[in-house]
Amino acid sequence: MKRLLTVLLGTLILAAPAAHAEPARYKLDPDHVAVAFLVKHIGFARTLGQFLEVEGSFVFDESVPSVSDLEVTIEGDSVFTAHERRDDHVRSDDFLAADEHPEITFVMTAAEQTGARSGTVVGDLTIRGVTRPVTLEVTWNRSGKYPFNDNYVTGVSARTTIQRSDFGMTYALENGLVGDEVEILIEAEAIRQD
Repeated sequence: MKRLLTVLLGTLILAAPAAHAEPARYKLDPDHVAVAFLVKHIGFARTLGQFLEVEGSFVFDESVPSVSDLEVTIEGDSVFTAHERRDDHVRSDDFLAADEHPEITFVMTAAEQTGARSGTVVGDLTIRGVTRPVTLEVTWNRSGKYPFNDNYVTGVSARTTIQRSDFGMTYALENGLVGDEVEILIEAEAIRQD
């Protein structure tokens, strides 16, 4: 009987991690997701901005690791640069045209693992109604039970750089007041949907 209990206990211990290793759908935690950007301002410094309303989901398999079915939607008018007049300008037709195109979207088309905890995710980024392919460099930070509740969470960091002119944002390019290159920084926690 003791041997049987030992075998059963051992089986449960070995089987427990496998339950988390199956593909599972994750939803971005709105309280722990940051989509930020950096862009040169007159060459003196870079302006840091963030979008405050972001939602999305993906399927992740820890055992491979692999990601699929990633889709993200950002509300363009939620842009925040800690300067109200600048925020209004970024929402305007000179930049995001948020009235006519309220959503910025990213839809994954491919992914590739490049290291034990790194990879690339390729997808279609749509800004101002213009869609261009973008490659994200992604780091899988951690997956596990959250310390403050019963959620199972995966955390990732991602980076990419785009040219805003590719999306029709040409304001102040000729005189160099605003840079063309925009660095995008993403830090996100996502909750597994059981």
